[in-house]
Amino acid sequence: MALISADRERFPNTPWQLVETRHDPGSEGTLETLFALGNGHLGIRGAHWAAADADLPGSFINGLHEIWDIKHAENAFGFARTGQRILYIPDANNFTVILDGEPLSLAESEVLDYRRSVDFSTGVYECRVTWQCRSGAVVTTTEQRAVGFATRGALGISLEVATDRDVSVDVTSSLINRQDQPVEDHSVHDPRRAGRHAGRVLLPLRLDGGDGSLRLAWEAAESKQRVGVAVDHWTSAGHQPFETLVDQDDSSVRYVLAVGPAEPFRLEKSVSYAAGPAIQDPSVDPAAAAEEGLRSVAEIFAESEAHYRDYWASSDIVVHGQSELQQAIRWNLFQLAQATARADVAGIPAKGVTGSGYEGHYFWDQEVYLLPYLTYTNPDGARQVLEFRHGMLPDAKVRAKELSVDGALFPWRTINGLEASAYYAAGTAQFHIAAAIAFAANRYVWATEDTGFRDGMGAELLIETARMWISLGFFGKDGLFHIHGVTGPDEYTAVVNDNLYTNVMARFNLRAAAALEHDGISHEERQLWEAAANRMQLPFDDRMQVHSQDNDFMTLEPWDWATPRDKYPLLLHFHPLVIYRHQVLKQADTVLAMFLQWQDFTAEEKHRAFDFYDPLTTGDSTLSACVQGIMAAEVGYSREALEHFTNAVFIDLDDTHGNTIDGVHIASTGGVWSSLVCGFAGLRDQGPVPYFDPRLPLEWDGLAFHLKIRGRLLLVELETGAILLTLREGEALEVNVRGEQLTVGAEPVKVALEPVLQPDPTVFPSGHPTASIPVVRVQE
Repeated sequence: MALISADRERFPNTPWQLVETRHDPGSEGTLETLFALGNGHLGIRGAHWAAADADLPGSFINGLHEIWDIKHAENAFGFARTGQRILYIPDANNFTVILDGEPLSLAESEVLDYRRSVDFSTGVYECRVTWQCRSGAVVTTTEQRAVGFATRGALGISLEVATDRDVSVDVTSSLINRQDQPVEDHSVHDPRRAGRHAGRVLLPLRLDGGDGSLRLAWEAAESKQRVGVAVDHWTSAGHQPFETLVDQDDSSVRYVLAVGPAEPFRLEKSVSYAAGPAIQDPSVDPAAAAEEGLRSVAEIFAESEAHYRDYWASSDIVVHGQSELQQAIRWNLFQLAQATARADVAGIPAKGVTGSGYEGHYFWDQEVYLLPYLTYTNPDGARQVLEFRHGMLPDAKVRAKELSVDGALFPWRTINGLEASAYYAAGTAQFHIAAAIAFAANRYVWATEDTGFRDGMGAELLIETARMWISLGFFGKDGLFHIHGVTGPDEYTAVVNDNLYTNVMARFNLRAAAALEHDGISHEERQLWEAAANRMQLPFDDRMQVHSQDNDFMTLEPWDWATPRDKYPLLLHFHPLVIYRHQVLKQADTVLAMFLQWQDFTAEEKHRAFDFYDPLTTGDSTLSACVQGIMAAEVGYSREALEHFTNAVFIDLDDTHGNTIDGVHIASTGGVWSSLVCGFAGLRDQGPVPYFDPRLPLEWDGLAFHLKIRGRLLLVELETGAILLTLREGEALEVNVRGEQLTVGAEPVKVALEPVLQPDPTVFPSGHPTASIPVVRVQE
């Protein structure tokens, strides 16, 4: 199902904006995600201001959640006990506009002209509609929104009403508690979607208002987390409110006035939220804390513009000669900024702050798919995410003891540090999250040379995860180190023995910990880690001459690839046990291991693994296309690399997985960044020096981006047959390009590149038809 790429009249190709020029009913919820705004802390969906025109409106604060006791139909020791779900915070994006007695809405009114956009260069949302009113008046409403950055809890909204004649205008601006509105629980139909709470969640602490101002606060019934909000209104010509009403679920400020063609009516709504540890003290008034963050709408807009001016100066990625892809790439990069910029010491939800999908949980996504982007564009932000993980160590140590292992066992999905996955086979069994955290910490130290983090929190993360691995696994009779009863990234094969990805990443984890100079590591412990790493079992199928995803994967029954496309994703149409006993993948698993641990496998091993596993991968996971594209590029399959990349870059823009309504797939947007930097530019890290092996698609004229690395700002430019490297900031940097060691300084260093030859596809004893979901074909 295509959306943006399928109708370029409605969604024109503009390099710095996402634009909609015509309102068509049917895709409101998806577009609310695509037009959302956020800063990593606060997010607001891109819903229209009229209630009749919104599908799934709402606003969110990262980490603000409710908890409940998980009720298992059949209980067992160690099952997750506490559910966690992100909350809809009281939502400020609500207006009712009545012109000469006619309520305006896209659903009921006559529209003469329509245009809405989100501007990547400024972070400003704008929707302008010209209405033909029943009274004969032609009226144009213009709404603009932006979130703050220096003041991360701030939101600015303006609404202007202009008319061609004298009219009576009745405008109500509302703050609505959507969390406690009765709505359908969609999670019963799709486990990827967020559920709803049965009872009331937000309990009022303070409800004050008057003269166009609101000061309100609530407390979550079970988690006891609190949120405060302060709202001020300003109008052109100093119009006073007709009334100000305060309620726990719907507070409003109303203006009734006459408007003529000479002077449009402009209403500005400044909103400030306060949430988090600072306001949990009962002596603190959350509404008063929110009030301290109030800024004028003009100040909030200026903050947003300043932030994106700096952001794009070093974070833009330019693809020359591919205008359609360029817009999509910038939209993905814009989403990365919106999900991370002011998250501060917090996790990054799988949907950022654009929706409630996956219930606002933090997964391994942030370490494997998002921290590469953060490490090389915003290293301070990467450090803060790792600090947040480090803050979970006490709970992770308790969880480890509960599962009879040493060290620390981090939760598979969580908000507050406790395991929230009720289905252990695809949750707790994914022990590989421990190695993901260790890997991200090691990459951050390698890329930044942050010795303080390396010797402190970073060392603790590596040591405690290594202790978990050494106690989880065992030395078998064959003398090899085995790790049994785990689930790898591919959730279509669960609770297996010696999952290759898990073992490869555990080996890395053990070696990285053993290499530390740290007083907390004994000589015996270091030797044990090294022995386990050196003797790690890596399943290999002698008949296929390819690494096996786990010890038994090659014995499974092949999937029936005649299964109709409307039966995908398989998880929504087949019982897990049906899927588990077949050779079918939700996402790249072995292929991902070979990308992350690139130095541990030969080119031939990577080639054969890609050829074998790519046809078995359904792409039911949005984490898959980017990795498949990266490895296709390394292997030399230029066409397949570009197809997988195009699939990844349009996952949300075209709603190819059918659940973009619940929020942006933020890990996939991080994968888009990695596809460009690690796939087509061929960056590999954590070796002696940064290593580049470019794979520029033949269809592209060039590719350019910056990397913040070891205190430098490196400009990387690819053109047909060459790579140019230039330091924009910092001292000279050693790099390696296809085996040639170079010193890069302020003057460009140009290296000629020979074309990459495409290998002949591997022929296996029994071939497999491709399982790839048809990709979006971009036409210039």
